[in-house]
Amino acid sequence: MAQKLEILHNILHNNSGSNLKCFDKSALQSMHDSGAMVLECQRVLANAGYNVVNELTRFTENFTEWEHLPEKDVHDHQTHSQYYYHVHPKSDDQNYIHNSEHGHFHTFLRAKGMPSDVKPASLDPHTDSKADCDPVSHIVGIGMDSYGQPINLFTTNRWVTKETWHGAQDIISMLDLYEIDHSWPSWPVNLWVTNMLRLFRPQIEELLMVRDRKIGEWCATHSDKDIFEDRELEVTSFCPINIEEQISAIEQALK
Repeated sequence: MAQKLEILHNILHNNSGSNLKCFDKSALQSMHDSGAMVLECQRVLANAGYNVVNELTRFTENFTEWEHLPEKDVHDHQTHSQYYYHVHPKSDDQNYIHNSEHGHFHTFLRAKGMPSDVKPASLDPHTDSKADCDPVSHIVGIGMDSYGQPINLFTTNRWVTKETWHGAQDIISMLDLYEIDHSWPSWPVNLWVTNMLRLFRPQIEELLMVRDRKIGEWCATHSDKDIFEDRELEVTSFCPINIEEQISAIEQALK
């Protein structure tokens, strides 16, 4: 409970256009192009009566809580980018951020797709070592509403996805490398996820920096615990998002 209340202090209220002044015209134009692609993916899906969520759920007859969708995740074996969608059970805690969602995407980059100079952080020796034999870095989560629209971005503690922990700056260096460049299980959904990470790059960078600060603060006050395995610390940073507002902010920055 304490963690869920504290995390409200990490919400980035000025999400639209966050840190846009730090990006040059070329980067802003790239974000704008990604915004156009996100809207185009939503348009073609809507024309067939789908959205990015039910486009995936239609491949599974009995989709249940915690189940990965698709079952073995989406993995691009050329870029080593990965994602899956799943749903959390609702909590009695009214401050729990996932209560407002239908579910969310988790996005990753595997070790073979990472820059050669990126190295994982050293963790407590008691930390679950599963990630050491199957290295993967979690980039960001994308929360979705019941209409298949994105409503938030968030980062998590290491135990949530069993990732190999990398610092914020290293993950930021991975953002340009993330791409799902094939058609399975859905070409428009793959394009949508890829371009969401590009459209909201300013927010993602800031969320990752807040994540690392949160971990540092937690270490200072919970020195008796393995922080990366502490179930009291789940979501490490969070911000609401809106596609149209983000594109509008980018257009204003371009002017």
